[in-house]
Amino acid sequence: MRLLLTACATTALVVAGPLTATAAGQGPQVPVGGDLLTAKPTVVAKGATPPAVQASAYVVADIDTGQVLAAKAPHAKLRPASTLKALTALVLLPRLKKTDPVIGSDADAGIVGSKVGVYPGLRYTVDLLFQGMFLASGNDAVHALCAHDRGGVPATVQRMNAKAKEIGALDTHVTDPTGLDADGQYSSAYDLALFAKAGLARQDFAKYAATKYTNFPNVGNKGTYQVANQNKLLFGYDGALGVKTGYTTLARNTFIGAARRNGHTLVVTMMNAPHGITEDASNLLTWTFTNYGKLKPVGTLVKPAAVPPKAQPQDRSGTTKPNPGTARQPQARTALNPGQAVQSLAFRVPAWAYAAPPVLLLGLFLRRPRTLRRRRH
Repeated sequence: MRLLLTACATTALVVAGPLTATAAGQGPQVPVGGDLLTAKPTVVAKGATPPAVQASAYVVADIDTGQVLAAKAPHAKLRPASTLKALTALVLLPRLKKTDPVIGSDADAGIVGSKVGVYPGLRYTVDLLFQGMFLASGNDAVHALCAHDRGGVPATVQRMNAKAKEIGALDTHVTDPTGLDADGQYSSAYDLALFAKAGLARQDFAKYAATKYTNFPNVGNKGTYQVANQNKLLFGYDGALGVKTGYTTLARNTFIGAARRNGHTLVVTMMNAPHGITEDASNLLTWTFTNYGKLKPVGTLVKPAAVPPKAQPQDRSGTTKPNPGTARQPQARTALNPGQAVQSLAFRVPAWAYAAPPVLLLGLFLRRPRTLRRRRH
């Protein structure tokens, strides 16, 4: 009986174990973007030696071709600070109408961190709040925009995490759309490059990122005050496209910058830098432009996942209406080889089913000694 029980238990582990491991990690576990793009603090470049920079992690990539041309710890999970606002913008820009009015609230004005000056009771447009978010890194502007969207901040956080997965930014986890130091919030230099690539493909994102100055209303509608973009590349680097800066005590300096020269559009991202981030970014960009012809890619920026089909419309009762163009189409089926078919069937069996035979046999095994003891009496 003991041998039979052991055999059943072993069989259950052999069947369930490998299938669970396969399901949990479908495909080989390699760094996103290529084998050389790891979290190790090693500079990776081919064709020329990049200048030394102080950031713990960085990526330089051509966002037109997707080629990563130099990197250091590109997948190290670090605090993003306000560079995370690039992902916030990717989520909010297609959802909000630029001309919509937004009234400032106490919650907007009371948020901690950097602010552009959103006051309770003052009227702003969505467009102006996006400017305050990009130029001044205003957490108050971010909060106002999130509150204006359906579901508020919690829904925005969920959408940001979903968007990160959609574009392949698997190092990123969001808990606060402002980028403030929050438990469980992190990203990587590689993911910041993906944010920039996706963002600069949008005309509105690119416009906000490259805007140097804007004006915000004073309290009581008494004139305006000027707000300047915190990305200093825009003011001193030829071809600069801006994007986003960040800083917190724990994250230190973080950075997303881009520039276009000689038909090439490059992005540079840096994380956990003590100081001199604009100079380091300029040096990396200039080095890449200068040596572009002899540099060989060390990885790639992955392409976004296929956009899922739009949800079917619902009538007022909440019943989903079938799409006339697709209602009668047969469901697509994928042919499986015998091994895959067995594995697919095994995945459909509940996990408790594998443990049922051993448990039943264990019950029989435990009851038998009691029966034997009664017979002895």
